[in-house]
Amino acid sequence: MLIPYHREILSEALKGKIGTNALKIIAKANAKQDGLRGQIGHDEYHFDNNAFNESYAYIAENHVQVHNALKKGFMKKAWSAFGRLSHTAQDFYAHSNYIPLWLAKFDKKNTPTPPDVIHDDESIFQNPKLSSGKLYYPLELFSYIPPLKKHVMPHLPKDSHAWMNIDSPAQGKIFEYTFTAAVKATQDEWNKILEKLSSEEKKLFLSF
Repeated sequence: MLIPYHREILSEALKGKIGTNALKIIAKANAKQDGLRGQIGHDEYHFDNNAFNESYAYIAENHVQVHNALKKGFMKKAWSAFGRLSHTAQDFYAHSNYIPLWLAKFDKKNTPTPPDVIHDDESIFQNPKLSSGKLYYPLELFSYIPPLKKHVMPHLPKDSHAWMNIDSPAQGKIFEYTFTAAVKATQDEWNKILEKLSSEEKKLFLSF
């Protein structure tokens, strides 16, 4: 998902829950995952190349880092860890076919609206057709260059990230479902953290 939309998702998911400074630190760590060093060799950051187990493990690892940081009173490190894990949780919906599979359960006349999207449908998680976009380097890189995209896309497989991503409104109305699912997932991850914090740790984490 493109960085501006990661920021919007965080703002919507955490509205009124945390201070401005904390949100800036979270958003910065979230965006950093899309830097060059986070794009190459780190499928687990983005649920790319069907790295589902690795990505779930990465989210869990950062949950641990949040708790470890707060035990030592390092709230900035805790916020950064949440920024990293929230990026990964959000990319699940943008980089996999979860939303298309979920929408395929309904006929066109009965399709739910984006606010009603179910982001944790166990039947989709267990669906053998669930997959995420594969990165076909170096050709994939050229698909990000607007003048070259139309020439490159026909040569990329349909299971490529270039074809499968739902990273922005350019992909159509389906992005609204992706965005809303990512907001809900971010709120879930936030609540999972709060549930395990002591009153003192929670006070630090929710600093305004």
